[in-house]
Amino acid sequence: MKESGLAVQPARDTSVQKGASADLLERMHNLYDRIACRAYEIFDGNGRLAGRDLADWFQAEEEFLHPLHIEVSESPEVLTVRAEVPGFKAKELEINVEPRRVTITGTRETKEESKDEKTVYSETCSVEILRVLDLPAAVEAAKVKATLKDGVLELDMPKAASVKTVKGESKAVKVEAKVA
Repeated sequence: MKESGLAVQPARDTSVQKGASADLLERMHNLYDRIACRAYEIFDGNGRLAGRDLADWFQAEEEFLHPLHIEVSESPEVLTVRAEVPGFKAKELEINVEPRRVTITGTRETKEESKDEKTVYSETCSVEILRVLDLPAAVEAAKVKATLKDGVLELDMPKAASVKTVKGESKAVKVEAKVA
């Protein structure tokens, strides 16, 4: 069976990224508001008992966000980030790379239940992910290669040649799935 390679596009222009950053910030604010509302619902449902604020918040957060298991490895030339994103397709993920930070976000499409079918029991992960990861070294955002295979996102990020980076520069990386 022939294995096709993963097509990775170079990072987008910085001017495009500024709009994407504003969109990401707006999505983060909306997610925060939904978590806060759900945490209050949990608090209210538990009889408004004081002292469980953090537990209520974590429970609400867990309902909205899928935890991302991440591994970061480093060689003299490259930083590699591996993140488990089971069930997410490449088009549902957005990766933003800055010289010292990576942001991974995604929203998974959900299938609607048919009128004839009623779910009796379901144990699924949430449909959204959000993870901001500070990197141990500066990377060249324009040269990041991303692959998605078997639910594992891998980012290969060449380290920056020098520490002369432009502050605020950010690049987005398009991820496409690898078909085996």
